[in-house]
Amino acid sequence: MELKDLLFLAISSRASDLHLTENSRPVLRVDGELVFMGEAPLNRDELKKMIYSVLSDFQKEKFEKDRELDFSLALSGLDRFRVNVHIQRGAVEAAFRRIPLFVPNIQDLGLPLIVSELARRPNGLVLLTGPTGSGKTTTLAALIELINNERSVIVISIEDPIEYIHTNKRSIIKQREVYSDTNSFAEALKRCLRQDPNVIVVGEMRDLETIATALTAAETGHLVLATLHTPDAPQTVERIIDVFPPHQQQQVKLQLAACLQGVVSQLLLPRAEGEGRVLATEVMIATPGVRNLIREQATEQMPTAIQTGSQFGMRTMDRSLRDLYKAGVITYDVALSKVKNVEEFKQLM
Repeated sequence: MELKDLLFLAISSRASDLHLTENSRPVLRVDGELVFMGEAPLNRDELKKMIYSVLSDFQKEKFEKDRELDFSLALSGLDRFRVNVHIQRGAVEAAFRRIPLFVPNIQDLGLPLIVSELARRPNGLVLLTGPTGSGKTTTLAALIELINNERSVIVISIEDPIEYIHTNKRSIIKQREVYSDTNSFAEALKRCLRQDPNVIVVGEMRDLETIATALTAAETGHLVLATLHTPDAPQTVERIIDVFPPHQQQQVKLQLAACLQGVVSQLLLPRAEGEGRVLATEVMIATPGVRNLIREQATEQMPTAIQTGSQFGMRTMDRSLRDLYKAGVITYDVALSKVKNVEEFKQLM
């Protein structure tokens, strides 16, 4: 079977990922579970030939130099894939993440209404957080699409690699791919401030320079949408502050307290009926009280602020899990495996 056939199979199976590994049959991840496909195991030479069939000469050269490669792969008229090529015990292997061709809207994703309001803010910093594979990229794309449909603005998106493709509607959307169109997130972010943006999208805030420039952009009148690999709002605030050296942290607390609009943390969970996954979300809105907690770095008090801030659109992950369980969307065991405070969760029940 050729690689193109495997990718078509991933699309038709609604798989989120395809994994090609030495001495293993191809593996799909469907609704979070691994499904081994009924093919013979791939040997080292077959695997390399299959993966190299979709690489350009430039990509082959880069991969052989860096031993790592990230890129996006488009199939004509079908879904795109985010691809990571790597070496494992001397064998060339790859992971393909499926990116649907059409950008879903916020309602279809099951996001709370307050998330739409965050995308409508004129400026400030909106953060989407969660573990790898929790749907942050899809939520980010849905926010860009909402802006594209409602506002006439310049949106500059810096991605590694480009996943969802946006078409200009009311807005002009410029999508820049790291390593292809620019050398780094930090460099692209610094330069894009001279490109007259209204909205800046940062695929991932990876390092101090990127985070510092994103904060400055949010402070100076831009709306900045970005992702972080943190599990919840308190740890997101801690991560941003702690990435800076101690002598800068007081200034960063003041910056973050002034420009943060909200933090949306996500989990993707298997549905109770066994087909598909559903989104659970925690939302923290930067109210005056929350801004004060950021200035004081009193992150241990943030869960209480989120719990008592429902009138502002806030909700804890535990409440989201409870609501999904009570609606019959997820099982009790799945909910219990993700709660942060088991006793509080049982009280909510």
